[in-house]
Amino acid sequence: MKKYFNFHLIIALLIFGFISCNNKKNAVGENSLKTESSQEHPKLILTAKGVKDIRAQLGTIPIFDKSLEAVKKEVDAQIKAGINVPIPKDYSGGYTHVRHKKNWFILQKAGLLYQILDDEKYAKYVKDMLMEYEALYKTLPLHPKTRSYARGKLFWQCLNDSNWLVYVSQAYDCIYNYLTEEERNKLETNLFRPFADHISVDSPQFYQRVHNHSTWGNAAVGMIGLVMDDDELINRALYGIKDLKLDANKKDDDGGFLNKDGKAGFLANIEEPFSPDGYYNEGPYYQRYAMYPFLVFAEALHNVKPELKIFEYKEGVLLKSINALLNLSDADGEFFPLNDGQKGMSYYTNALVTAVDVSYHFGNQDPGLLSIAKEQNKVLLDDSGLAVALGIKSGKEKTFTKKSINLSDGPEGKQGGVGILRNENLELVFKYAAQGSSHGHYDKLSYSLYENGEEVIQDYGLSRFVNIEQKGGGNYLKENKTWAKQTIAHNTVTQNETSHFKGKYDIGSLHHSDLNYFSSDDKNVQVVSAIEKNAYPGTTMLRTMAIIKDKDFEKPYMLDIMKVTSATANQYDFPFYYFGQVLQTNFEYNSPETLKPLGSKNGYQHLYLEGSGKASEENTRFSWFNNNKFYSLTTITNTKDELLFTRIGANDPEFNLRRDPALMLRTKNAKNRTFVSVIESHGSYSAVSESAVNSKTSIKSIKTLLDTDKYTAIEIININGNVKLFITANKNNSKEAKHNLTINNKNYKWSGSYYFN
Repeated sequence: MKKYFNFHLIIALLIFGFISCNNKKNAVGENSLKTESSQEHPKLILTAKGVKDIRAQLGTIPIFDKSLEAVKKEVDAQIKAGINVPIPKDYSGGYTHVRHKKNWFILQKAGLLYQILDDEKYAKYVKDMLMEYEALYKTLPLHPKTRSYARGKLFWQCLNDSNWLVYVSQAYDCIYNYLTEEERNKLETNLFRPFADHISVDSPQFYQRVHNHSTWGNAAVGMIGLVMDDDELINRALYGIKDLKLDANKKDDDGGFLNKDGKAGFLANIEEPFSPDGYYNEGPYYQRYAMYPFLVFAEALHNVKPELKIFEYKEGVLLKSINALLNLSDADGEFFPLNDGQKGMSYYTNALVTAVDVSYHFGNQDPGLLSIAKEQNKVLLDDSGLAVALGIKSGKEKTFTKKSINLSDGPEGKQGGVGILRNENLELVFKYAAQGSSHGHYDKLSYSLYENGEEVIQDYGLSRFVNIEQKGGGNYLKENKTWAKQTIAHNTVTQNETSHFKGKYDIGSLHHSDLNYFSSDDKNVQVVSAIEKNAYPGTTMLRTMAIIKDKDFEKPYMLDIMKVTSATANQYDFPFYYFGQVLQTNFEYNSPETLKPLGSKNGYQHLYLEGSGKASEENTRFSWFNNNKFYSLTTITNTKDELLFTRIGANDPEFNLRRDPALMLRTKNAKNRTFVSVIESHGSYSAVSESAVNSKTSIKSIKTLLDTDKYTAIEIININGNVKLFITANKNNSKEAKHNLTINNKNYKWSGSYYFN
């Protein structure tokens, strides 16, 4: 009887509790429950539920276990070495800079280890170091290095201070419950709130912008605000600083304007730089850098404030952007150096480990991402890393296939873009985008060409030795402006030795190129075409580029048609920045005994003239050798065209620039000029057998059969006499457009943007 009574009593109490909870929910609303649940720590990236799930799986998930062991080994070594919180004094790459940077990583990792391994030594280490930072920070003036437009306190720029707080917020979240209330108050009052205030309220020129710098600042303020449940900081992060007046015309040393349109905060930094396709206007190098704060703050918002639906914001552009970024890499996973970009940066960087794991966990669990995670050979020690590890363990991965893709630029996708054509091992990257914020280059309608991850025709990238103190403190060098950003440093047309938009950011930021058409439906013929009308007043550039797979050629080849029309006569320079050794030309040239610069400004002052000649035939040929492969350029010329061998490095006494070569085609005193070129990769060479295979071009001739406002037709004849014709529609080039054209008494009919047969 007693057992029976207790059973019913328990049921009654459960029912009463359920009703009470529902009544409470109805009375105080959904928000109070969310606020109550948000007190649980950790809650930002690694969650309390995630900790339980991870602990339950430890020892059975190989890639996670391996990642955990590597982090444990690293952190244990740092704990053994002792805490080091030096007084700041250096630029990037200097000792104090590197030490504080190391500390932010170790703090975050130690916090994770405390949660996953439930070992107090890691929490104590984090607490002890944070207390040292608390003691130091309240004594710090601005950083002694004065070069930055927004100086930090721990670092020479607020950007790095923000880096620190993004990571340390996660560490604080992980040990939050380990600390006493008194300890938390001490840290928040003397370290975290002043830190957040300095990078935001005290540094509006840094914080109140749409820029990758500001994204880090927004994330830093927002994440520490989420840990502390500080709504003021969270709102400041999301929407910027309200009622703040700034000089809209004040320009910082990074080339941007301060709050000129009133847009600021994390949401504005999602809305403005990303196109609907996920392309980030500063380029893939800085998209990679910004993806970490974008994604970790978004993940924290998703976990703590799910009502914001942050991963659905702007039609889910943050997750789309990861796919776009992965497609902006070559066969080796290295990002194309569009705008300011350091070569060699790849999706093996930690920021992309975060991107891949977050995309898989919060996206549609694309099995292709698992194959990249396997290549990265590590995962995050959090909820998303666990999801990836379990997916790999279950054998769900599939190859991530990069295809030809067109990525629009601009908030609404109407400011040009980047087209990537892929066929077999060949990749063509065609840039017709907007300026790219302060990191943009003056290189409208430029391109670079890759074969199996190796540069064939290169984009120079940036002029900077990142975090190498001996070279300008690890910061941008003056040659970034005098060379790397200038038009002549890129594979496009320079008019009258003057860069596009006169090399002025104020002008360039007002304009963008426009897509003519993009076609990748036919795997054998893939084409991208775009037009630029503003780089030079009175001059229009229309460039159509194709990757063509033809059975008469060993490999796919590139066809390039650059149509320049102008109201006045001009000099046009058209370079090819190749790599390797010259093999053969069909024109004579002279080499000067003494090297001199090609010009005096706009990048020309950095080019040595190593050889010069004149075209002697309708087709100029140039072949070179690189990476045991042969390459040939065939370009249409006339006898007035000059051919210049140049090499980067003039007026560079500190050897800041690479000594890379180029062949430049120069046309003088011409209003209109259509540059038509074919670049082939062919054959191979073995140093072991000392044998060369297929070392010569397969092209007999190329010829322009028609060139009008409406159409340009190019004939390509191979060495066996087989004839192919490529016709591009310069206007009326939609997929549905129908064309009827007669060339040399022969009629051609087709539908679409181009004709090839």
